[in-house]
Amino acid sequence: MSSNNNKILIDTLPKSLKPVAKFIRHKDQAAGLSTTRFIQDVSTSLLPKVVFSRSIADLTENTFLETSEEALIYFVPTILGEKVARKIFSKGLNNDLKKDVATTGVELLEKGGAKNKKVIPVKAAIALAAMAIPLTEFSLNYIKNLMTLKLFKKSDFKNIASLEKTDEDIKHQEKVKKSAQKHIGIAAGIYAGCLGLAALLATKGKNSKVLQNISEFIVAPGSKMFKKSPKAKNFFNKYTCMDFNNQNGRLVLSKGQLTTCVLIGGAGYFGASADRGKENLKETATRFPLMGLYVITGSELVEKGFRKLLQKMGKCKDLFDKDANVPNFDKLEDIAKKLSKEKNTKIEQEYKSLVKQKALIFGLPYLFSIGVMGFFVAGMTNYFTKKRYQNAKKAELESLNNKNR
Repeated sequence: MSSNNNKILIDTLPKSLKPVAKFIRHKDQAAGLSTTRFIQDVSTSLLPKVVFSRSIADLTENTFLETSEEALIYFVPTILGEKVARKIFSKGLNNDLKKDVATTGVELLEKGGAKNKKVIPVKAAIALAAMAIPLTEFSLNYIKNLMTLKLFKKSDFKNIASLEKTDEDIKHQEKVKKSAQKHIGIAAGIYAGCLGLAALLATKGKNSKVLQNISEFIVAPGSKMFKKSPKAKNFFNKYTCMDFNNQNGRLVLSKGQLTTCVLIGGAGYFGASADRGKENLKETATRFPLMGLYVITGSELVEKGFRKLLQKMGKCKDLFDKDANVPNFDKLEDIAKKLSKEKNTKIEQEYKSLVKQKALIFGLPYLFSIGVMGFFVAGMTNYFTKKRYQNAKKAELESLNNKNR
């Protein structure tokens, strides 16, 4: 009922505020993670890399890699988890237990009960099946190397990034090709192992204490490792859990799955970069820590500091609690009703004010992060790559001149 009332109240907002309200409301839902992070990634990774491309090969690589990654990470999990893996691994459950598959592992462990023995292994199997996503992410970096070799006959990063123009080393090209094929094969082998373990958990997990523990660790690692530390438990459950999130009974992307993609994909990113030369590896080492952290946390870190600042300034008092936490968008209706009674004002008036406050708290950090983490990081990494290379060449030339004296 509250959800429907929120939709009605949104319709009372000015035209300019309606799309903002709808976007923030969607962002506050579990399914909103995919949408908001997709927009974030396009703005911070794809567009800046296209703008700062240093050659046709560089442009092609960046377009292929970023487009593939964004589609893979933000939209495939729900399809693979909800439409495929859930149907396959839930076949042995009755209808009531099938519904519980959407409940997060953390919630199931907190509630307890005999049904967990059947449901949690199935949830772990679904999570393992979704490992196709980070392992494909790992492989994409090597596929990119093969693509550039095929289309542009280039494997040397100095040529790809237009740092200089040199003749390509055929032996180096063969080395890059074999490394790519090898690592893609390794990723395929690991995924085969994941599927094998998934099948074992789904079929035998309910009868084995060992498999139960493995399943519980997969879907709620924090709950298994940090029973006496709530902060550590919540952190690890949020950022390292391979389980899906729940949106009205549907499996959707979780932050733990994002972390898995960043870490496993990062291994491929560094490995594929190292194959093409130290300049590519150094550029990756400059860029990846910043962008990896941003993909995992989004604008949350900036938003947290911004909330504290607004609270100190006495702004947005109607939304903040004592710890500067902000209620979910669907709670705004109840707050508006309460304020309306206290102030003897219209609910629509209070609701409009609350939406503006919510937009300020979320919107500015979101836009700021996109600008800084996007074009600034892309421009900075390209600049320092060129500068490092020029300095290395200068030092090499000076060393050669000193030897000749």
